Amino acid sequence: MDSPKPHQLTEAEWREIIQLPAVQEAWGLESGEDWANFASVVYAARFDFHSGGPGYVGDIFILQGDAMNDHGPMLLRRDGQGHLIVAE
Repeated sequence: MDSPKPHQLTEAEWREIIQLPAVQEAWGLESGEDWANFASVVYAARFDFHSGGPGYVGDIFILQGDAMNDHGPMLLRRDGQGHLIVAE
C-alpha cells in the first residue's frame, strides 16, 4: 500500500462524480450542475485502496453531505472498465 491517507479530489474527479445518477438523486442535482457548487457542500476524499486479501484494489471515494443523516456517507469505487459506481 502506497498511502492509506485521504487525498483531495481533482476537478476531473468532481466532474465525474456529479455525472453519476445515484449522486444526482441523493443530492437533488440537475444535469449541468456546477462541480464547484457541489464540492462546497460535500466532504469528500479519495483513497488508494488495497484490499488485505483477494478483492478490490483501486480508487475508493467517500462522500458525505454537510449534514449527518440516517443514510451515512456514499462510497464509490471503479468497476472493471474504470467507471465510477456506488459500492454496495
